[in-house]
Amino acid sequence: MNLTAKIKSNPRLKAIVHKLIVTDARPRLWVRLFAAPFFHKRGKNSIIRPSARVDIFPFNKFSVGANATIEDFSTVNNGVGDIIIGDHARVGLGSVLIGPVTMGNQAIMAQNVVCSGLNHGYQDVTLPIRMQKVTTAPIVIEDEAWIGANAVITAGVTIGKHSVVAAGAVVTKSVPPYCVVAGNPAKIIKRYNFEEKEWQRVAAQKTTNLRDAVLA
Repeated sequence: MNLTAKIKSNPRLKAIVHKLIVTDARPRLWVRLFAAPFFHKRGKNSIIRPSARVDIFPFNKFSVGANATIEDFSTVNNGVGDIIIGDHARVGLGSVLIGPVTMGNQAIMAQNVVCSGLNHGYQDVTLPIRMQKVTTAPIVIEDEAWIGANAVITAGVTIGKHSVVAAGAVVTKSVPPYCVVAGNPAKIIKRYNFEEKEWQRVAAQKTTNLRDAVLA
């Protein structure tokens, strides 16, 4: 059994190590300065702007591809899951990535996008929500996708290759490749037709309410 496995299998030891590494949901200063850099994987010409808050813990992966950028005032946290950012990808101003999140090559985010692979438990009403266990589900933003400003991508969602998430959209379900989604919850409004080589609007689905169903 390796050291990591020993720590995870011993609750008391795990609590001690956690206290040494974490404070107020952030890595302690010594971790940020001396430990975390050894676990960073930075591609050639990658940029992390000085004001970005990069909370990187050594027990999960963090990598930034070649020519990728994490813009000012962004927050990146791999405390509960890996953060993988591909080549030529861009995390826009003020955006938030809470792992597990993977961004593909050439994927781009505009400003103030939130991607959180974490959810708080709330089921036990005898405990404050902040004290309950968290769950995680990976977010995957595939190659060439574009996430518009102020969009929210929820845990477990995949954004397909070359798809577009409109500004302000809240995406709760996975998006196929080569689609445009908008709204809250986000729905497909356009899809690329490879046979006709053009983006085509998707007709809105008609809903039948209970009154109409009774009268039919």
